[in-house]
Amino acid sequence: MTKIFISCALPYANGPCHLGHLRSTYIPADIYARYNRMAGNEVLMVCATDEHGTPIAVKADAEGKAPIEVAKRYHDMIVEDINSCDISFDNFARTTDEIHYKISQDFFKYLYDKGLIYEETIQQLYCENCGKFLPDRYVEGICPVCGAEARGDHCEVCGRALDPIELVEPKCLTCGNTPVIRDSTQYFFKLSHFQKPLEEYISTNEYLPPNVRNYAENWLKEGLQDWIMTRDMKWGIPVPLEGAEGKVIYVWGEAFIGYISSAAAWSRRTGIPWEDYWNGHVVHFIGKDIIYHHSLFWPAMLLGRDCKLPDDIFAGEFLSLEGRKMSTSKNWVVWVADFVKDFDSDLLRYYLTINAPLNKDTDFSWDEFQRRINDELADVIGNFLHRTFTFTKKFFDGKVPEYKNPSEADLEFEQSIKELPDKVGDLISDMKFREGLVEIILTAKKGNKYFNDQEPWKAVKEDMEKASNCLYLSNQLCKAMAVLLKPYIPNKADAICNIINIPTENEWDDAKVFLETGHEINKAKPLFKKIEDKVIEEQKGKLYKNLEDSESDKKESKDKDSKDKKSKDSKKEDEGEKNGFN
Repeated sequence: MTKIFISCALPYANGPCHLGHLRSTYIPADIYARYNRMAGNEVLMVCATDEHGTPIAVKADAEGKAPIEVAKRYHDMIVEDINSCDISFDNFARTTDEIHYKISQDFFKYLYDKGLIYEETIQQLYCENCGKFLPDRYVEGICPVCGAEARGDHCEVCGRALDPIELVEPKCLTCGNTPVIRDSTQYFFKLSHFQKPLEEYISTNEYLPPNVRNYAENWLKEGLQDWIMTRDMKWGIPVPLEGAEGKVIYVWGEAFIGYISSAAAWSRRTGIPWEDYWNGHVVHFIGKDIIYHHSLFWPAMLLGRDCKLPDDIFAGEFLSLEGRKMSTSKNWVVWVADFVKDFDSDLLRYYLTINAPLNKDTDFSWDEFQRRINDELADVIGNFLHRTFTFTKKFFDGKVPEYKNPSEADLEFEQSIKELPDKVGDLISDMKFREGLVEIILTAKKGNKYFNDQEPWKAVKEDMEKASNCLYLSNQLCKAMAVLLKPYIPNKADAICNIINIPTENEWDDAKVFLETGHEINKAKPLFKKIEDKVIEEQKGKLYKNLEDSESDKKESKDKDSKDKKSKDSKKEDEGEKNGFN
């Protein structure tokens, strides 16, 4: 038995969850957690909403609300999204919780006292009109690399990470004024100090997948630079040092600690030390856009704090939508809340897992979603389950029949059933979630072929033993699938258990235990309905309409801004004429 600490990348509390979040992070983490619990390991899976940083502060300014109100609104939405997809967190917290503030400040102070955080005066943009420094997204301007419009810390067009001071024609997002450059004292973390230990950690860690290792090694080749750890803002965790009033810990300097503070909150509730799990096997599930942070910066912080490093960092690749990059600003996105209004969440869990391995980018296509649900869940698994249950009820009074004198075909199918639990379990253990699900589908296909070849509907009239063996083995595969599908599609797995008349709480090895002859099953119910063409056309129509509405809104906004600018310029000209300037 192993203790396993599982964390998921903290969702940022400035919007609800979309399908990309689920695909890269929460569904694979949940599959891994559910399997390990069933396999007898002790699992602690935690997460929290990430509630500090400039995007939330900017949104709050625009809405005329306090940042905590914005964060709370989206925290509630995110919790609902996660619950709607049956993500089985042991604790889901917030980075605005008191315990998180305390642990983060203690962590910062420890690094500072150890000499790993130091002061340095740098130049930053300052808005004289607003009377404040402008961190990150409080500035907009033109990207110095590609010439596109960019926000202060990132260009979405070329993907370059930016320092606000690099922007061409910078503007204060709050008032529109051009900021000036001023000196500011900030605190830096000695990331460069950990170059060699991080090189060793990345090169010798057998658990790291290739995409994480390669990405981290490329950064290490360039040489690590010290990282600014503070911002001049009101919204955030105050820097716990004298003379640092008005400064907060940079969101990436405390968001990681959300894994620990969420676990600590769980410990307070349960009385079980979270450290026992961290000292076991630690796995972080993240998206590939934050590999650098989790493979280098976070381990460096942990090394500085004399803590054990994560064993595995599993980074899911990107999910596009109908062949195009997802964009929340353009509303080219499928929100989780919208999806679960129209479809069972298990269908989403299935599709996002089966569509491609997590170490590859993939696309969400409504047509492909329909095809896979209809051809695989309905026609392969659903068909096999329904035929097995229906014929058992019809020919054997709903009881598992006897198994005698098996033929070669019987023995071959029996062996496939017996081998399936270990095959799937090994694949999930190796983070090959799609491959594990594929094994289940392939065995169900074998089951359908075996069922067709045995023709029990004929055999009951000509060879009852043949029909009996067929239905005996078919029920055993149904039982195995009821257990093995639990990490993937938990609701449907429970429904199968209920029909088979077995408990819904299972251990993994229960899949290896055959039902006894005479075990009574319940009446069959259709578990997987086919999705009609008109339903898919409606979904695609909604998607493209949202995009059109978004583009129309942006055009109206630009036209309004242009009109307002002309009005202001005209007013200035009039005032200039009045004062004799023209």
